Amino acid sequence: MAISQELLEILVCPKCKGEIQLASAGDALTCNACRLRYRIEDDIPVMLIDEATSF
Repeated sequence: MAISQELLEILVCPKCKGEIQLASAGDALTCNACRLRYRIEDDIPVMLIDEATSF
């Protein structure tokens, strides 16, 4: 099961509170403002700044 569109509409970047988008591979959420990537494990986004990676 993928992340629902409703969830994507309410989630924001925990660092800048900006808009996030689903990565093209569907394995992460990205924030273009911060240039951070938040991974998705078992259909659950890991929205921890310390665990995010740069892209």
